[in-house]
Amino acid sequence: QLQLVESGGNLVQSGGSLRLSCAASGFTFEHFAIGWFRQVPGKEREGVSCVSERDNSTYYDDSVKGRFTVSRDNARKMAYLQMNSLKPEDTATYYCAAGIRVSTMQFMCPVRRYWGVWGQGTQVTVSA
Repeated sequence: QLQLVESGGNLVQSGGSLRLSCAASGFTFEHFAIGWFRQVPGKEREGVSCVSERDNSTYYDDSVKGRFTVSRDNARKMAYLQMNSLKPEDTATYYCAAGIRVSTMQFMCPVRRYWGVWGQGTQVTVSA
């Protein structure tokens, strides 16, 4: 059974940091790109950051560049999103997803249909 499980979401003050984790099971993790997405009620789920299979290509949405860092550990079947200098507008449910790479991370990350395996999400709340 293909599965992704996120953890690490929490309530944090503006300017603080969080590290989200994504644990994979049931598939060959190193064959898949990993994406981090976020969604707030009433809005589309958006791609925040993505990393290719061997961690040599990454993408960051402009809203998080310089503050978030995506990484992965293929041996542990884990992916991470380090979030620094958090802002209230970062408040959302964060999801990780896995997808077969069809193009660059810059092309794939903003497009939900390229990501076929999804986690259940973890809530991040940033207070002002």
